[in-house]
Amino acid sequence: QVQLVESGGGLVQAGGSLRLSCAASGRTFSTYTMGWFRQVPGKEREFVAAINWRGSSTEYADSVKGRFTISRDNAKNTVYLQMNTLKSEDTAVYYCAARLGFGIGVRRRNEYGYWGQGTQVTVSS
Repeated sequence: QVQLVESGGGLVQAGGSLRLSCAASGRTFSTYTMGWFRQVPGKEREFVAAINWRGSSTEYADSVKGRFTISRDNAKNTVYLQMNTLKSEDTAVYYCAARLGFGIGVRRRNEYGYWGQGTQVTVSS
């Protein structure tokens, strides 16, 4: 079992930066692939980024590649999402999620069994 709690969301101007954190409970955090997803009202939850258990492999949605960086600290049971050069279209509720294994399916939300409650990110233009 893994429980996830996101933090770090807020209001920022376009071009600015935010760092989201996701704190996980449970001794097996280091065995999970961690992902970030986001959702706006009326749309499906979409993949943003993922990182494997060691932090040696990452994947990004094309829309955030080069601007967002996912990282993790297994000693702190925490995964991060550094978001730079934010745009108004990045406005969403951001969720972290956990699953076992990396590779095929890492971008699919139904492959993740554990989810946080979400944190709101609002980018003003």
